[in-house]
Amino acid sequence: MKHLQELFYLIGSVGFVLGLKMMGKPDSARKGNLVAAAGMGFALIGVLFLNWSTDSESFQIIGNIGLILGAIAIGTIIGWLMARRVKMTAMPEMVSLFNGMGGLCAALISIIEWRSITAEISSNTNGGIIADFVGMGHYLPIVAGLIIGTISFIGSMVAWGKLSGKLADFRFPGQQYINILVFAAILALAFMNINTEIGADGSISPMWFYGTIAAAVIYGLLFVFPIGGADMPVVISLLNSFTGVAAACGGFLYHNNVMLMGGILVGSAGTILTVIMCKAMNRSLVNVLIGAIGGNNSSAAASGGKPGGTVREVQATDVAIMMKYATKVIIVPGYGLAVAQAQHVVHELENMLEAEGVDVKYAIHPVAGRMPGHMNVLLAESNVSYDKLVEMEHINPEFATTDVVLVVGANDVVNPAAKNDPTSPIYGMPILDVENAKQIIVLKRSMKSGYAGIDNDLFYDPKCGMLFGDAKDSMQKLVNELKVV
Repeated sequence: MKHLQELFYLIGSVGFVLGLKMMGKPDSARKGNLVAAAGMGFALIGVLFLNWSTDSESFQIIGNIGLILGAIAIGTIIGWLMARRVKMTAMPEMVSLFNGMGGLCAALISIIEWRSITAEISSNTNGGIIADFVGMGHYLPIVAGLIIGTISFIGSMVAWGKLSGKLADFRFPGQQYINILVFAAILALAFMNINTEIGADGSISPMWFYGTIAAAVIYGLLFVFPIGGADMPVVISLLNSFTGVAAACGGFLYHNNVMLMGGILVGSAGTILTVIMCKAMNRSLVNVLIGAIGGNNSSAAASGGKPGGTVREVQATDVAIMMKYATKVIIVPGYGLAVAQAQHVVHELENMLEAEGVDVKYAIHPVAGRMPGHMNVLLAESNVSYDKLVEMEHINPEFATTDVVLVVGANDVVNPAAKNDPTSPIYGMPILDVENAKQIIVLKRSMKSGYAGIDNDLFYDPKCGMLFGDAKDSMQKLVNELKVV
């Protein structure tokens, strides 16, 4: 019986692993979430109610159980309401916000643990330095959780602000060198903290400890502020991995295997996803963090000149006829689709075309949208079949045999400048080869540049027609026209 807690921890860990594996496929992702949540439930029961006491030979309930359960209830209600009310366009901001809360929790664990340690030292010593009483094996998880958790929290809050339009990009010359200096200062302050002198009366100055926190806050701000909008999915994934590592540090501190396992899984999964997205963009992580492609302001537009030429505007009637008599149509979704909440109309259009014998697929770029998997989640909400969501490397060879490509709200991920213009800031980023199709139709509100802030050569292609207007309204017009043509 005394090993029941370890059994619950094991079940929780298995739930995390299975849930994460199931999340790797769209058709099992929802079940994976539930399995992982069930694993967390077992872990919580083990932590709160199954602490074995060798003195009484019985299970003990953790202290302050009333406050803990109350906090869990409040957090559950707030999280449930936020998740229920969030719009699909705001999902990336919510992911950043929730991830930041995880980083904050990890940092608070380190702060509480450090205060407990220094209080114990103060009551049992007459001098020396902290390092004489705290081994590096215990100090490193504390300071690592503090630094990484704080950076993750602050960085995630900045990402939330930028994605929601509340914060603009902030850059200045030499900012990356300043970041390096700030990070070096963090390490120096952490070193000074462990070597703090203990007063004769047992007093310990908190200056170096809180200085470490302040420096980590500054680094978190400077780390994310210069990152452009086109690179935000990579940064969100990286910050997610930071939170996992910070949580794993808490597992080390409390010798809690399930917390350690969960943190390692989140950290490693976030890191792998970051690497995959960098590979999809044909860029290194260092280049993403230093290159700072794109942004929320228009100043980035100066980095890419207009290719010239004329734009051909088309009407919904012409596009409907074109698609009705096509053999294959590929739809390319982008952030504009999410903004217009047009996913349900897109699915209706897909059904109508398939009823006419047209083969319809969706081309999914790894960094389309504002977070990893954004387009997959968006289209799944409208019950689009998972089999129709085709990743970039598999769909690109099919564009050459496609009659019509319908680009709905996407921009940078279909810009040929990534392949043809060495001066473009997105040069080298793999894109969807929509220019190889026989006809290209782009749904946009205007000729305004995408989130990377540069003009799109595709719009001036003789095969490209522009259907201007709100994506949802334009899609509805296409559906209505298909009913009568």
